[in-house]
Amino acid sequence: MGKILQIAQLGHPILQERAEEVTDIFDPSIQSLIDDMLTTTADSNGVGLAAPQVYELKRIIIVSSHPNARYPYAPKMEPTAMINPVITWESDEQNKEWEGCLSIPGIRGMVPRSTKIRIKYLDRDSHEIETEYADFIARVVQHECDHLNGISFLERVENPKELASEKEFLKSIAKR
Repeated sequence: MGKILQIAQLGHPILQERAEEVTDIFDPSIQSLIDDMLTTTADSNGVGLAAPQVYELKRIIIVSSHPNARYPYAPKMEPTAMINPVITWESDEQNKEWEGCLSIPGIRGMVPRSTKIRIKYLDRDSHEIETEYADFIARVVQHECDHLNGISFLERVENPKELASEKEFLKSIAKR
């Protein structure tokens, strides 16, 4: 079991930097970082986390979709560490949905994203995986990959009127 890490907040310069490729997946510090990121994601009710969010400029993301207080409608998937992820294809079809971020607590925004993606990455055992995701999980992967390039979801919001407090967001989804 990993330890809970501090999460960088909006305005910290590390969130605006491009993360570096991981060259030695079996380095104990990388394996420990993955364990800590998995623990931190679970502890914070997150559905995803990127290494820069925990002050590490490494190209590692966690995708851990599951229904929780922050995303009651999220589908369930096994928590997955993706190392050096590359989105190799995005559908032309997009939809606009609410996103939040552990680095930007209390704010949600409507963000357009491709509804389907194909991604290639290495797992923590250095196996190359290529798979496709759709809908909510595709959105999480795109959001986390943005973090690896120093981009926050706020930069993807097209209209500032499509921002909401967490409280108002939760009230609006309760009506769904």
